This record gives sequence, C-alpha cells and structure tokens, in this order.
Amino acid sequence: MLTDYHVHLRPDEDDTPPERYFTAANADRYRAAADDAGIAELGIAEHVHRFAQALEVWRHPFWVEQAVDDLDAYCEFLASARLKVGIEADYIAGAEDRIAELLAARPFDYVVGSVHFVGESAVDQDRWDVWEAEGHDPDRVWGRYFEQLAAAAGSGLFDILAHPDLVKVWGAGRPGPERDPRHYWEPAVEAIAAAGIAVEVSTAGLRKPVAELYPSAGFARLCVEAGVPFTLSSDAHLPEHVGYAYDEAVGFMTGLGIESICVFSGRERTLEPLG
Repeated sequence: MLTDYHVHLRPDEDDTPPERYFTAANADRYRAAADDAGIAELGIAEHVHRFAQALEVWRHPFWVEQAVDDLDAYCEFLASARLKVGIEADYIAGAEDRIAELLAARPFDYVVGSVHFVGESAVDQDRWDVWEAEGHDPDRVWGRYFEQLAAAAGSGLFDILAHPDLVKVWGAGRPGPERDPRHYWEPAVEAIAAAGIAVEVSTAGLRKPVAELYPSAGFARLCVEAGVPFTLSSDAHLPEHVGYAYDEAVGFMTGLGIESICVFSGRERTLEPLG
C-alpha cells in the first residue's frame, strides 16, 4: 500500500487564497495525481500557521502575517471532498496545552508535527534565519533543533513527525556539524521510540537544496533499530508533486528492512504492507 498524508492543496507563496484552492476541482486534480501514482490514501495537512485560530497558540510575526483562514471551514471542506483530514502543526515549546486544545476541538484523522522554528528563529527560512541567530555555529543549530524534535515527539500532541532532519534542508548552503550527527540523532530517536510516534519518510528533500530524502539513512536506520513506525509522504504543494519520487523512497525504505507503513483514521493508527 502507498499513502501520501503530507500534502498541501496550495503553494506557500503569497496570494494563494483558500477560495482558489479549497475547491472540488482542485481536490480532484490532487486525487487524479494520487491515482496515477498508485496512492491508495490521500490526506491533506495544511500548515497550522495559515489559520486564524493558530494565533491562540503563538503570535510570531510570521504567523500573524499568515493566519487568516478558518480552521473549521477547512476541516469541513476536506471531509466533504472525501480526503483524509490532517494538519501540519508546529511544535512550540511552552504552548503544549494551547496546541492540544486547538487539535482536540477538530475531527482530524491524523496530525503531522513539525519543527520549523527554534525559539523565534526559523530552520528553513532566510527571513528568520536560525543560523544567523546562533552565530552560524552548526553544532548549536543542530543541537537546538534536535532537542526541539525530541520535545515534539515526547509531547504526545502528534501522530507523525514530519521531515525529521529538516535542519539539513540547505545542504551545502549551510555547514554541517563538527560532531558526528549521531550525537544529535540518538537522543531524538530515543524520545521518538519512547513516545511511539511515527516518523515520516519524505521525498520533499529531493526538491530542496539538500537533494536527498528526509530522513538521512543513518537517522532512519536508528529508527528501524528502535522499532519506530514510518509513514511515506511527498510534502506536495502542487498536484504534480503527489507521490513524487516514490520509487526511490520505497527502495530506500525496503533497503532498510521497512515492510509496513502507517495508515490513520480518526487518529487511530494501523499498519499496512508497504508497496
């Protein structure tokens, strides 16, 4: 079975109003792309910062700019379009109770947790660059990022951890750590395994400067050894990215001995054979 649960119905660019993208016609475009890719279950997980209700959780300037949509209308649209109802929710340290309240009030099939910000600084945006904030010290950046990832896993808020080593997104554009990356991976994987949360294998990294899957093979191997379950996703923002490079991702997973993927409904998880 193949799934794609981390999909966005609209691009991240400005001037992408929901009324243009949250339509039956656009949903059909994504569903047709999923059918062509052999994907049995398609789910949508828009960024939480797109929704006005997210400002009850955090009021970072970026969120204040972006948070204009109605979260309940979004959930109703996905259900009416016969798509799995998901959300990509950032982990914000200190806001756990507010995040839990936001999520519990909606009928999600699954919640994708992500770490885009460390403190007030962003891992994957130049505008709020964490490298600048941390004096361009890659070991500080990696250390803070993976501490945040471990906290996200242990929070119990999420069903899936998205692009778990997003910190590598810039590839050669940002220096890697001096220390062996396992120094940062191992505590995070320990927290992930203890929490029982699933880890996402995402092809989005192939479309980024790093030009490789999330997570790295070494990180994924540690997860396999710890008994962590996996999901498979494209992090598509366009229909043509649905199921992107899935042959490579499935080969990567089977090469690590991963034989099943997670399937979600009403935030309940089951396992299905991968393929």
